[in-house]
Amino acid sequence: MHLKTRAICAAITLLAAGHAAAQTTDTLRAAAEKAVSGNPEVTARFNAFRSATDAVDVARGGFLPRVDLNASVGKDNDRINGRLPTESQSLTRSAVGLSLTQLLWDGLGTRGEVTRLSHDRLARYFELLETTEQTVLEAARAHFDVQRFRRLVRLAEDNYVQHRYAFLQIQSRYKAGVGRGVDLEQAGARVALAESNLATEQANLHDVTVRYQRIVGELPPTQLNTLSLLKQGVPASPGEAMANSLKGSAAISASIENLRAARAQAQAREAAYQPRVEARVRSSAGRNVDGIQDQTRNSAAEIVLNWNLYNGGSDQARVRQQVGLMNQAADLRDRTCRETRQVAAIAYNDTRKLTEQLVYLERNTLAIEKARDAYRQQFDIGQRSLLDLLNAENEVYTARRAYANAEHDLALAYARTHAAMNQLGTQLGIARTDKLADEAVGWAADGDAPARCPVVVGELSPTDRAALDARAESMKANAPAPAGSAPKR
Repeated sequence: MHLKTRAICAAITLLAAGHAAAQTTDTLRAAAEKAVSGNPEVTARFNAFRSATDAVDVARGGFLPRVDLNASVGKDNDRINGRLPTESQSLTRSAVGLSLTQLLWDGLGTRGEVTRLSHDRLARYFELLETTEQTVLEAARAHFDVQRFRRLVRLAEDNYVQHRYAFLQIQSRYKAGVGRGVDLEQAGARVALAESNLATEQANLHDVTVRYQRIVGELPPTQLNTLSLLKQGVPASPGEAMANSLKGSAAISASIENLRAARAQAQAREAAYQPRVEARVRSSAGRNVDGIQDQTRNSAAEIVLNWNLYNGGSDQARVRQQVGLMNQAADLRDRTCRETRQVAAIAYNDTRKLTEQLVYLERNTLAIEKARDAYRQQFDIGQRSLLDLLNAENEVYTARRAYANAEHDLALAYARTHAAMNQLGTQLGIARTDKLADEAVGWAADGDAPARCPVVVGELSPTDRAALDARAESMKANAPAPAGSAPKR
């Protein structure tokens, strides 16, 4: 990486120690920091912000005088018909001059352009913040996925070992003449399935490892810290989470600044209806200046007014065009708000749903493991078939895999919730410590807040477990008695 690029990256974010950083794992925080400091998308947004800053300076130059140096040399041939006889005059001229032009009035067009570009600069700034936050989220996702599939590979390896062990047992029995050939074939088929599952998980691990490399910029370390749940700072209710996301979203702030920029440009377009007034001072010196024989100097000071009276209707069309773009910017602002609201609501609901789901998955896994162990003991004494044992092994693998996926999905759901509220970077201990942190001090949406994006929580009705249990009891009561059971008296 070039030195200049490194300086740009260092200016964007810096690792800051704090209480938020203390609760996160080192490898996750390091991955997020490296992603932000070296991701091309982040640096591209930063360069767009710097370009927008320079554009404001370009527009402000219109308030200052323009000074031009000009020089000319040439030959003039004049024919004068008003005299008898007709005279022809030829002379060589040369001159060097300075001219100063100061804008006095342009219908506030320059001021409107400065205002537009200032809002555009803030929009680029908020887009930089949004890209940084999303990059941190993608780094966290990549980190969790590497952890996830490393764990799934280990589960697939254990599943293969268990099936291979069962196959070897059946093979020994078959060779000893106490086992059946069909059992050996069935065990071999399950071993092949276990090998296929292992190959699939290894391929998935390879893919997420390469994705980690793309986002972070390097391969993940051999050892990753244990899975961490970023529970701290998560609101207590979905309504609070949604309100915080709408308030803190950098994407919404950027859309508001885009709207303000479009409004400023619409106002600046109306400057074309007004005159342009300039003060000009010029002075030239040379030989035969301005083509007048023996003139050596010429100076002038003047006020110049230019007022376009008709332009083919182009000015009116430009104003109408900009009003349409302003309305489009308002629509995009409301769309961005709705998308942010949706992301926050889904992420927060996932944290609650997966927390509850993990309890059931853990209960399911423990029960299936106990059943598998009992099946194995019963198989050894001939009370269970091989198919029962192999099915139990598959159920254990499926249950463990579902539990592992749910755990990592929960960790990612917490990260998504923080990112929706624009606080994931802070939660991981990454904070802006340079002058960029002061760009939006005192910023407020005011009357430009989204108009079609209310904070309404879409809560689903909770499942009535008691009613479901009652339905099950009713089915049991109406079911026929098992065969061989004694009739009721």
